[in-house]
Amino acid sequence: MSVIAWIAAGSLAAWLWLLLGQGFFWATDQRLPAREDPPHWPAVAVVVPARDEADVLPLSLPSLLAQDYPGQAEIYLVDDGSSDGTGALARALSVEHGGLPLTLVSPGEPESGWTGKLWALHRGIGLARESGPEYLLLTDADIAHEPDSLRELVAAARSHDLDLVSQMARLRVASFWERLVVPAFVYFFAQLYPFRWINRAGARTAAAAGGCVLLRTDAAERAGVPESIRQAVIDDVSLARAVQRSGGRIWLGLADHVDSVRPYPGLGDLWRMVSRSAYAQLRHSLLLLGGTVAGLAVIYLAPPVALFAGVLSGDAAAAWAGGLAWLVMTATYLPMLRYYRQPLLLAPLLPFTALLYLLMTVDSAVQHYRGRGAAWKGRTYARPETTPER
Repeated sequence: MSVIAWIAAGSLAAWLWLLLGQGFFWATDQRLPAREDPPHWPAVAVVVPARDEADVLPLSLPSLLAQDYPGQAEIYLVDDGSSDGTGALARALSVEHGGLPLTLVSPGEPESGWTGKLWALHRGIGLARESGPEYLLLTDADIAHEPDSLRELVAAARSHDLDLVSQMARLRVASFWERLVVPAFVYFFAQLYPFRWINRAGARTAAAAGGCVLLRTDAAERAGVPESIRQAVIDDVSLARAVQRSGGRIWLGLADHVDSVRPYPGLGDLWRMVSRSAYAQLRHSLLLLGGTVAGLAVIYLAPPVALFAGVLSGDAAAAWAGGLAWLVMTATYLPMLRYYRQPLLLAPLLPFTALLYLLMTVDSAVQHYRGRGAAWKGRTYARPETTPER
């Protein structure tokens, strides 16, 4: 066998393992578990960190104000140093739409050692705790909720005694680049953090989706969050790990009633979204970066290269192994495209999308070493120092 045939065979073996041995990550059936209405609906505080969100707030905040929740609920919107009138707009929307009571919080610039979002959550949660809510709903300013969203989240948490319930919001998919990149973003996330592994009892894998997290207040106190993760750039995964380490039960799945309204119309918008935190995901390690690049190349890029090279050179082994690996890869991507209601013909393009993610990851490392780190809305976060555990 030729070298390229051996590489293709290795890729095929990897895909067979991913198909059967990686928690069926490709399935999209992890939705809110069966639930019943509790006899008593606990009080909930909804905490929304917002920095320069005037463009999306009219599409998201009214959906929170209109929540059909039988118990006590109130919203704390944390205006994190916005310069576009986010706070004033939030007040105006509250007056216009009514619904749940809204409190506006202005925390000032983050203290040293805090990332901006976690500082905003820290101040918002601190104020919310004064009213004694049993649960906190942490949701981003670009997330729109159907009227029954909070009710369903609380019912699921109560029915299964969960300390953290998180839903991966359905991201916006409208432009060509969103169709090509966004479903793959969720697909790759699920491959890294298989939802089935997270949701089983005694799980060691932990992750959450920061746009929609229902968190039991006493579980947050046991985990010491957000203080214990105050430097985290990938705050949602860090939050889930902290809750799990403190003995809490967590759950993560795909959403049916929670949607992101933030547009990423161009490739540049999506590139910045991914590259700002990709190297942080690799713990700023050149060794992990090298391994990731090699892994993406062998698993995603080698199959089509081997197929075409094998056909052109008459290397049947390379062509067959590459073609079968590409076929398995394509099949695993189909459920995510169905979930996003996208054409299934996009599935064979996954190697090209993976190449884009590879380049985004490398660019994330380059930006880090240029001193730009994880940049978001005028703030740049360098590599964090070790944060003491509580």
